[in-house]
Amino acid sequence: MLGPVLGPSLVKRAAAAGARRALIAGLSAFALIASGAGAARADTPALGTNDAGGFRNVLPPGEAGVDNALQFAQFQANGQRPAHWDDQLPLYRDLVYASPHLTHAQIPSFFKDATFGVRPEDVASTESPRGDVTIVRDRQYGVPHIYGTTRAGAMFGEGYAGAEDRLFLIDILRHTGRAQLSSFAGGLAGNRAMDRTQWSLAPYTEADLQSQVDNAPRLYGARGQALIDDVNSFVAGINAFVDAATINPNLLPAEYAAFGKSPQHFTATDLIAEASLIGGIFGKGGGNELRSALTLQAFQQRFGAARGRAAWSDFREHNDPEAPTTLAQPFPYQTGSPFSPRGLALPDANSVSFTSFGPPVSSGGSRQHTSGPVQLPIPSDGSIGSQLLAAAATGHGLASNWELVSARRSGNGHAIAVMGPQVGYYVPQILLEEDVHGPGIDARGAAFPGVNLYVQLGHGRDYAWSATTATSDNVDTFAEVLCQDDSHYLYRGRCLPMEQLQNTNSWTPNASDKTPPGSETLSASRTVHGIVYARGTVAGRRVAFVSARTTYFHEADSALGFSELNDPGFVTSPERFQRAAADINFGFNWAYVDANHIAYYHSGAYPQRASGTSPDFPILGTGEFDWKGYDPALHTLETIPFAAHPHAVDPDYLVSWNNKQAPGWSSADDKYSFGPVYRSQMIEDGVRRALAGAGKMRIEQLVSAMDEPATQDIRGVYLWPIIRRVLGSPTDPKLTQAIALLDAWHAHGSHRRDLDKSGINDDNAAITLMDALWPKLLDAEFHPALGDGAFRALQGMLGFGAPVPGSQPGAPAFSDGWYGYVSKDLRDLLNPARTAACPKRRSSRRARRRARAICRPAARRRARPQRGRAQAVRRARRRPILRPRVTQTPVRGRYSRVYCGNGSLASCRRALQDSLSAALAVTPQAIYGRGDCASRPNSACFDQNRSVIASGIGMPPFPFQNRPTFQQVVELTQTLPR
Repeated sequence: MLGPVLGPSLVKRAAAAGARRALIAGLSAFALIASGAGAARADTPALGTNDAGGFRNVLPPGEAGVDNALQFAQFQANGQRPAHWDDQLPLYRDLVYASPHLTHAQIPSFFKDATFGVRPEDVASTESPRGDVTIVRDRQYGVPHIYGTTRAGAMFGEGYAGAEDRLFLIDILRHTGRAQLSSFAGGLAGNRAMDRTQWSLAPYTEADLQSQVDNAPRLYGARGQALIDDVNSFVAGINAFVDAATINPNLLPAEYAAFGKSPQHFTATDLIAEASLIGGIFGKGGGNELRSALTLQAFQQRFGAARGRAAWSDFREHNDPEAPTTLAQPFPYQTGSPFSPRGLALPDANSVSFTSFGPPVSSGGSRQHTSGPVQLPIPSDGSIGSQLLAAAATGHGLASNWELVSARRSGNGHAIAVMGPQVGYYVPQILLEEDVHGPGIDARGAAFPGVNLYVQLGHGRDYAWSATTATSDNVDTFAEVLCQDDSHYLYRGRCLPMEQLQNTNSWTPNASDKTPPGSETLSASRTVHGIVYARGTVAGRRVAFVSARTTYFHEADSALGFSELNDPGFVTSPERFQRAAADINFGFNWAYVDANHIAYYHSGAYPQRASGTSPDFPILGTGEFDWKGYDPALHTLETIPFAAHPHAVDPDYLVSWNNKQAPGWSSADDKYSFGPVYRSQMIEDGVRRALAGAGKMRIEQLVSAMDEPATQDIRGVYLWPIIRRVLGSPTDPKLTQAIALLDAWHAHGSHRRDLDKSGINDDNAAITLMDALWPKLLDAEFHPALGDGAFRALQGMLGFGAPVPGSQPGAPAFSDGWYGYVSKDLRDLLNPARTAACPKRRSSRRARRRARAICRPAARRRARPQRGRAQAVRRARRRPILRPRVTQTPVRGRYSRVYCGNGSLASCRRALQDSLSAALAVTPQAIYGRGDCASRPNSACFDQNRSVIASGIGMPPFPFQNRPTFQQVVELTQTLPR
């Protein structure tokens, strides 16, 4: 963690020396900038100009994110943070204590006014870093309000203001995007691991990065040239602040001294590198075809070829008919069979090795490693890199949500919305807020620093928009057939050499990182399709498995859509909003609201795959199975048309919490969790209750519909009633008491929250028991039927779901997990339809044969043929296996078999009761006693939201709530003239 690592060394080096220099040399200049003295001020519009009103938002912890040496010294001495460093955190944190009884009058206590402009009495500073732009900061929260008399001035102002608020973080992000974090921040294991991960996702040479700049006008004409003009003006603004900070220590982030660095000028290619980092984490899905194929092999080894396919398909949840969807209307995509033979490149058994690109070698007395895109454990060294990796691994990009209610179902007769992205908690925040106005741009909201030339999530004059990560499939695996040697492959009839990419990092000790001097060379092999990540054989032929992402070499293209979202002349209706969202090639679910309409569009560059090929497994890369229209020189392709993307205008309501988009829109090959239980149901249930019958919904109700699920445990809400039925009525009084404990928790809403602020969660004993029970229950339910190989392979594709006992503390997301598996399997065990399908004693042999897969355990079915078919039939007649007759909602899309107890309710019941008994013996220390919870082993500590610290000024954890990082509350009542 950067804050603690800086510690006394930086105080001695930077605070003592740098602060004195700052006070002597820079104080007067700093005062001039802050007051705006000497600047050519331009008139700024009055508060609310061109703003329809009704916009609120919150972005914790605060807008400020740059601390100079003196401010860092003050924090180290007495904990004092700079102004606006954490002033939005109380608003965000305390909403949990107001829901579900939130009133309309209370909303301003948790969401700040986000109207365009500043009241005259609220002006804290005014500056004009050049003549065509004025930056006004408000006194209350320090948000920059940027006014450009020219478009170039507005872009320049965004770059300048962004650097004022996040310069050191922008520097971290540009180095991370280039896989050069260790060279910048130090050689700690976590920084090196982050470099390896980024190099595996988006390895680019400098020429590659420049090609995206150069190709923009070529591919997009005048729009592409206008984008590059905006980029150049924006970069000029960042560099103007870098120049100012270089001569004025009061503007220079203290962290530079700790690393022994000084800020260098930025370039347009730095923006491309950062965009590749963001797009590689938040805007993609799929790419796990090879591991999915290995999982299939494990199932087939367990069950045989045909039954193995069926069992694998059970858990794949490619298109589960019970999956919660944002839309009811079908949007079919990738609905072909996973086992389509055309171009299929399933690896030979035991042939696959994931690439490490060679053994370590020594050079010049320092350990030099050659690394590639291998899955590595996340180092727990507290480095920036380890924190970034941990944030990505825990799914911070998967907690975004939005909920919209149409004008006809709203209490005030106008459309309403609560919406925001979840990008994790950072100090300073990895999003910043800006309010920017100039020719062709009128917008306020959040953006990633360093690429904040447009507001990416926010509002325009009389409309607002936001997004959730889509996780739809825009990454595929191609199997390149090797020729000559391991570095040549066949493509379109030619034997081509792989391009070898290398990136060397080197580091020396600094005040923040004492790692001895060293270096590391990252290597990657690239083909026309993408990056090699594994090798093996297919039908005996040597192949290299390659990751192909549609946005590779095109991370900057999405800026075209963001520019249109910021343009009041472009977004004039829901349909025009959808057209703007369609120009964003990253995969996101986009929401829109104005006074009279709500709308949705699912963006992304989704390929038109070769006809008849599998959507789930690797495909041969020899050329005839390429994406339609694929041009390897420009990395362009024909994507699915506009109308094929899930979209809608003005249904009664819309909800997205990273769930499945629509029926028929197949889940990506790495998404095994779109089954009958998903967290979006918790929000949707609240909306449906409010709208039941002729009901209409108020904005405070919509806020509560989002906030109540923010602390709910999906296992208690949806799974416990099913588990409870299977457990039955045990005779052991300890189990009876445990069931009563979990019953009471379920009745209380299955929350993980501490309303009395005691430091212990309400229903703590029940929460602890569920956390202890969950992995044991999954093992008891599925492991005996699946066996070791298939069970472990499936767990590799989809983890059990947080919280994970034995892991480091972290907030549970309740998104991806085995929640749907438990629901469908146990409901099917109790399903009367299966009871009716089971043959009676005197049923015909044909009826018994037809129902055999439903009624008998797989283990017994495998054993009987060894004893002879006649003997198996006689045993079936004597001892038919019947289901109990129970009342249960029919299961749609039932599995090929019941896994718990191999289909026997009695066996399943014993197994689950045994798992509950074992869970009672697990101590809180065993579940929660790690990291900063070692001395406080309880769920309230373990669940807390913790920040990635990218500054010398840290932030303590705060109580768990699973909700967006930046959040808007929109209650519009008017539209403005166009």
